[in-house]
Amino acid sequence: MRVYLLIALLICSTFGFGQLKNLDLTNALVVGQLDKPEDRYTLEINLTELLINHGVKSVASLNILKQGASPAILSSDSIKQMLKAKGIDTYVLVSVRGYDRKFKPAVKHDSLSVELSNGHLFPLYREEIVSITLEFNFYRNGEFVAYDIIKLGGIGSREAVLKKFRKKISKRISTWK
Repeated sequence: MRVYLLIALLICSTFGFGQLKNLDLTNALVVGQLDKPEDRYTLEINLTELLINHGVKSVASLNILKQGASPAILSSDSIKQMLKAKGIDTYVLVSVRGYDRKFKPAVKHDSLSVELSNGHLFPLYREEIVSITLEFNFYRNGEFVAYDIIKLGGIGSREAVLKKFRKKISKRISTWK
């Protein structure tokens, strides 16, 4: 019985994390899906900078969208063609999954247009939280290709969230490449 359980566990863990090994991230449009514009821009700029430092050609969506425009526009054919001309075919959608709990990876993934039009109401930092969980959805040529989730613990301020984000994501980017 233990052998079957061990085999099932190995198969499930390989299946769940196998997508990241095949991601081969070389370029990315970073889209922060947060309600507050300042949180969205901060997250996008930090992730874009870290990706560039690791040799991944990347652009923040704030460089593509007009201020206040809906991110759903990014799934339009004209924007996709413009990005493809710039050598960008992968979208990285970043959002806050929640606070102070262990979150399991999502099993259902929407299409790019649906995901871009979804609302995300969690801010990057909230008073009296201890940890925050961020989720990353990767879409290439409009199709879902990978998913990752990162938990940042021991935070007490917005600056601490950003500091831990930069530290943890720097290590994680190597698994995306």
